[in-house]
Amino acid sequence: MKFLDQAKIYLRSGDGGDGVVALRREKFIEFGGPDGGNGGKGGDIVFVAEPNLNTLIDFRYTQHFRAPKGGNGAGSDRTGAGASDVVITVPVGTQVFGDDQETMLADLDTAGKRITLLRGGDGGFGNAHYKTSTNRAPRKATKGWPGEELWVWLRLKLIADAGLVGLPNAGKSTFLSVVSAARPKIADYPFTTLHPQLGVIRLSTAEEFVLADIPGLIEGAHEGAGLGDRFLGHVERCAVLLHLVDGAAGDVVKAWRTIRAEMEAYGGGLADKPEIIGLNKSDAMTPREASARLAALRKASGRPVFLLSGATGAGVPEVLRTLQNTIHTARQDRAA
Repeated sequence: MKFLDQAKIYLRSGDGGDGVVALRREKFIEFGGPDGGNGGKGGDIVFVAEPNLNTLIDFRYTQHFRAPKGGNGAGSDRTGAGASDVVITVPVGTQVFGDDQETMLADLDTAGKRITLLRGGDGGFGNAHYKTSTNRAPRKATKGWPGEELWVWLRLKLIADAGLVGLPNAGKSTFLSVVSAARPKIADYPFTTLHPQLGVIRLSTAEEFVLADIPGLIEGAHEGAGLGDRFLGHVERCAVLLHLVDGAAGDVVKAWRTIRAEMEAYGGGLADKPEIIGLNKSDAMTPREASARLAALRKASGRPVFLLSGATGAGVPEVLRTLQNTIHTARQDRAA
């Protein structure tokens, strides 16, 4: 299934049904009278977060959603039928924005969350509604209220506890494939990963978390260089970021600073999230190179740096334990 995290769709809620003009003509009712019923309510446009979906690909082929009109009223004071709602299922983590792509209308961030985005029009009144002591036979009825229409943007931000960031070929996909059952494409050329990938890491029966791998960033990503920074939205909700630096590439400090600068330029609070730094590919460095680059990275970042190898698994358990502890603390803070 192809991954799609952004789509533009058209929505229109249903018009209300029309009220009617009707008069009673019954044999044993001497004067009759008005008995035109009201119209029924138009259908709503409803969004529901579905945990079994992970892409917006369906909206590439279906882009227009219109709710039905409410039923018209009828004689004998019968109200028209209310129209059924149009229920649109989207992946958990989907945000709904206005046509300007800036105004957020809804955030479906939990499974089963249900939001009525556009309300159907109310039904019009039949002439029975206008009957008064001085107006015994009104011949007035109103049309149903029109529904609402809107073009909206759907933007998916995957729900993950931890996010993987780094330059292309930093070893993120290899790391994800080693620690989870995810099978991302792995190759030795830049931008192998073109779409975000999710993996579930289980440290024990009671400890597990979701790790998101996004395509690598390069300098100028916030200006559209490379694949740009559009995929950074998928780690905005993460409690912690694992920043992998390719230890075999040489200037590890520059690599770390490049990604930090892109996250700060992107905004969204990414630069303020807890960051765990991993100096990856220890199997491709000599002990002296590993020691020197580890020290340089610690000095530049001012925080602990883990030496690991996604290919051999060396140092990986320590990184996973640190991620789990950080996530556990964040969950406790949210629950407090």
